[in-house]
Amino acid sequence: MAEFKRQRGLGRGFNPKGLNALIDTEVVEKSTDSKNGAELVDITKIEPNREQPRKKFVRENLEELCESIKEIGIIQPLIVKKVGEFYEIVAGERRYRAARLAGLDKVPVIVRDLDELETLQMSLIENIQREDLSPIEEALTYKRFNEEFSLTQEEIAKKVGKNRSTVANVMRLLSLDNRVIEMINDKKISAGHGKTLAGLDDSEKQFELAKKIADNNMSVRQAEALVSNAYREKIDKAVENSNVYTYTQSQLTQLLGTKVNIKVQGKKRKVEIDFYSDDWLDSFLNLIKGSVS
Repeated sequence: MAEFKRQRGLGRGFNPKGLNALIDTEVVEKSTDSKNGAELVDITKIEPNREQPRKKFVRENLEELCESIKEIGIIQPLIVKKVGEFYEIVAGERRYRAARLAGLDKVPVIVRDLDELETLQMSLIENIQREDLSPIEEALTYKRFNEEFSLTQEEIAKKVGKNRSTVANVMRLLSLDNRVIEMINDKKISAGHGKTLAGLDDSEKQFELAKKIADNNMSVRQAEALVSNAYREKIDKAVENSNVYTYTQSQLTQLLGTKVNIKVQGKKRKVEIDFYSDDWLDSFLNLIKGSVS
């Protein structure tokens, strides 16, 4: 079988305070008794982690890695944890899939004793540092940190080596209309476009503008201008409606001789009339009857 050899780094975005804080990624020699505890395990004994953050694997990229493995072997061992008689992948599912394509019988692994939170943390960090996760997958993982482990955005940020504001902005993508989220997954628009659209509270408007951005191949800056125009239109319309109702309130107050207030609640409009005696109510009723007779 192919050998696993010397590892010099972890790829673009490598942060020694991230994954290296959890696993030893120093030199891996050919022998199974190396310092970091790497050992060869039958590939049929290894299972993917169904809860891992990354959900999509591009076939073309796997085939490229497969060819690399055939040529030089697996450079960095998979990180796994023992589950019964099998090993569950914590980090390295892409290498595992490519190794299967390459027809390897055994792969190098490092077995770690990790709880559920540590497993999710390590899987997320590896994918982020390799830039393998889609923005939505990253956002969903942060959501899991928050909901399943009750971590604040500040705590999540510390665990993944990012600023709190970065985590918050990524999580904002989940507030988008589902159709817009799908457009980000399909790479029709970018996460930057999505973060801009997340400022709109109207899901239909989000989708409308997302289609416009995609159809016109707009930059993020152009998308920001588009959203700003949408805000201005909304404000102008609200002011216009407010002015109309203010004038109407004034006219009704003069006509009826009592305070009249018009309220707008979504698509509903409500007219409130203050009165202080039954005689006034009778007079108002007679006025209404006279106007419709």
